[in-house]
Amino acid sequence: MTRQLTAIIEREGDGYVALCPELDIASQGDSIDEARKNLQEALELFFEAASPEEIKSRLHGEVYVTQVEVAVG
Repeated sequence: MTRQLTAIIEREGDGYVALCPELDIASQGDSIDEARKNLQEALELFFEAASPEEIKSRLHGEVYVTQVEVAVG
């Protein structure tokens, strides 16, 4: 079984941080691809180790990624 989850990746210093907002799990890497792969591994390990109750309590069913425009200054 597979599941589609969101990965938000942003530069942080010399590397990248990847976050899955549905489960609030993060990882990092030296490149975008490495950060994505490390997040995928962290998520797979979570699903292997977590109980069904923990998965249910941590899993956010709806996540929306969008942009907003704000006045600055």
